[in-house]
Amino acid sequence: MDEGYRDRTAFIKGAKDIAKEVKRQAGKKVGRHVDKMADEYTKRSYTRFEEEDDDDDYPVQAQDGSYYRSNSRANDDEGAHSDSTEGHDEDDEIYEGEYQGIPRNDSVGKADGQPGGTAHSQFRDLTQYEAERRKDQEELAQQYETILQECGHGRFQWSLYFVLGLALMADGVEIFVVGFVLPSAEKDMCLSEPNKGMLGLIVYLGMMVGAFVWGGLADRIGRRQTLLISLSINSVFAFFSSFVQGYSSFLFCRLLSGVGIGGSIPIVFSYYSEFLAQEKRGEHLSWLCMFWMIGGIYASAMAWAIIPHYGWSFQMGSAYQFHSWRVFVLVCAFPSVAAIAALNTMPESPRFFLENGKHDEAWMILKQVHDTNMRAKGYPERVFSVTTIKTVKQMDELVDMGGEATAWHLRWRIKLTNLFHQVWGNFLTVFNPEYRRVTYMLMAVWFSMSFSYYGLTVWFPDMIKYLQKQEYSSRTKVFIKEKVEHVTFNFTLENQIHRQGEYFNNKFLNLKMKSMVFEDSLFEECYFEDITSTNTFFKNCTFIATLFYNTDLYKYRLVNSRLINSTFLHNKEGCLLDFSDENNAYMIYFVSFLGTLAVLPGNIVSALLMDKIGRLRMLAGSSVISCVSCFFLSFGNSESAMIALLCLFGGISIASWNSLDVLTVELYPSDKRTTAFGFLNALCKLAAVLGISIFQSFVGITKAVPILFASGALAAGSFLALKLPETRGQVLQ
Repeated sequence: MDEGYRDRTAFIKGAKDIAKEVKRQAGKKVGRHVDKMADEYTKRSYTRFEEEDDDDDYPVQAQDGSYYRSNSRANDDEGAHSDSTEGHDEDDEIYEGEYQGIPRNDSVGKADGQPGGTAHSQFRDLTQYEAERRKDQEELAQQYETILQECGHGRFQWSLYFVLGLALMADGVEIFVVGFVLPSAEKDMCLSEPNKGMLGLIVYLGMMVGAFVWGGLADRIGRRQTLLISLSINSVFAFFSSFVQGYSSFLFCRLLSGVGIGGSIPIVFSYYSEFLAQEKRGEHLSWLCMFWMIGGIYASAMAWAIIPHYGWSFQMGSAYQFHSWRVFVLVCAFPSVAAIAALNTMPESPRFFLENGKHDEAWMILKQVHDTNMRAKGYPERVFSVTTIKTVKQMDELVDMGGEATAWHLRWRIKLTNLFHQVWGNFLTVFNPEYRRVTYMLMAVWFSMSFSYYGLTVWFPDMIKYLQKQEYSSRTKVFIKEKVEHVTFNFTLENQIHRQGEYFNNKFLNLKMKSMVFEDSLFEECYFEDITSTNTFFKNCTFIATLFYNTDLYKYRLVNSRLINSTFLHNKEGCLLDFSDENNAYMIYFVSFLGTLAVLPGNIVSALLMDKIGRLRMLAGSSVISCVSCFFLSFGNSESAMIALLCLFGGISIASWNSLDVLTVELYPSDKRTTAFGFLNALCKLAAVLGISIFQSFVGITKAVPILFASGALAAGSFLALKLPETRGQVLQ
């Protein structure tokens, strides 16, 4: 008995000696700060040896300074689990999370709770405190990468991939919605040219605001929660925009829908990157970009399948009309709704929790990732060996809420004001000397790429429409000073101009007028019944004793015309849809479908090569090739040639976008990542608005200027991209 006791005492003494040696070696490597923290771990280790009945289970220190549990017993014991710190501390005090088997975070335990520590921290130099925070973040980054390596890449990451892909798909759909419904909505709502232009730009303006706001909030209240809020706003107002009737209300709903979806890109990439190990990050973030293309394909296919079916509509009198394009708007909200439902099954980013001092929550999520992947790979017995994870020191932020006597709305106002100051302060740190050069360089690259890409992709369909219109106008028939009497017109009239004509006692029955113009003409004792017209106008005409029955020939179609003893009965109110513009539908839906489908090969190539050739080479090389392909657009003389060149441009430029997304994620630390990404994405949307506005002003004038602008911007972007630091092989900050 005494001999066994002596053996046990000798074993414990030897373990203490080993722990002391570990402490000494750790102090040499990471300095006095880590030495102090290791001392706390060592003390806890001693207690564990004295309290544990099984002497084979003791903590070991990894190369990065983190502590893991030995698997000697766990691998042999079928009922073993990773609750390595289950039980009480040295004072028999139960901490929050102990009943769940969560390891206690000693790094923020006793050291911060010593007497006089709070008073001392109040007078601590802020610069020194920030330096300690940065040191904590560096240590956390190294340890977090090791933990992700242990968790592996498997079912959990692929599940999150598809969930976040739905959110990114909703962003891609939002870009295309207004462009697809505009030809129908402009007639349904009687839109003028300025109103049409505003409707096309309003989504980009909303997304610009949303990217900045949601990106900043995601660094303060969490990636998952912020993404849920932004997607909910997008879904609600996309739903409302399908039913509202007026132009102003539709514009307002699409604006707020854009504000909501604006947060998807900066949050999705940051969120997903924090579950990816170093060797997987570039490739899988590039695979995630594919969902943006899928969103474009989905929108194109739904538009082609729904909008031309004008029978899919109903109306309640003349006050409320629900046409097929509104069904399309409703269907386009489905990806956002699906993303909300799926996101509720996913956890918050553990990296965000660790940056905000929430050790227990982060540990549980990382254990969930590990266990999910191990079960899927057929190793359910493998134990998550991490016992303690580094957390970052938190800044003390004391806010006077006024006590319980303060009204609830005042407390909420104080909370929101404080949150605003926190978000704004975090945004300003992006321009600190440490990040200033990187931020300015990324601003220039994001702006140049967005200006050229969005400007070209919106200008191109307008240019095709102009070419089609020119070709259509070349076939216009012109009739001058014709006289027609006692004739019944019951067939389609299309693409004609009648000037100074005289029409006496004629009947226009159950016919369609398309692109018809009557100028300085006289209609006397004529009868119009069941007339449907598109792009048809009567300019400076005179109507004498003429009856209009169930027609849409009223108000804005009669330009400077005189009505003498003429009558309108059961006139069709409002503006009517163009039921026969097949060329326009082909141009918008089919060309957009081809353009998004052409992105697929470029996306696959960039994903496979991102981690092999590096982000900078991919970005600069793709930008140069995109610049060359853009230049060749000026040589496209036919519609098919220009479509092919645009598809080539889109397929090449996607590699630049993928590289830029990965670089932006990896160049900023976790607590500033979505703030910086959101700001840069907001700048991207501002550049898109400028590019679209400038490029559209040259439609019908010249092709050379837009193509020259786009090529020059891409060339400048590729040059500036080479000045950025390469992030391949680096640990995520």
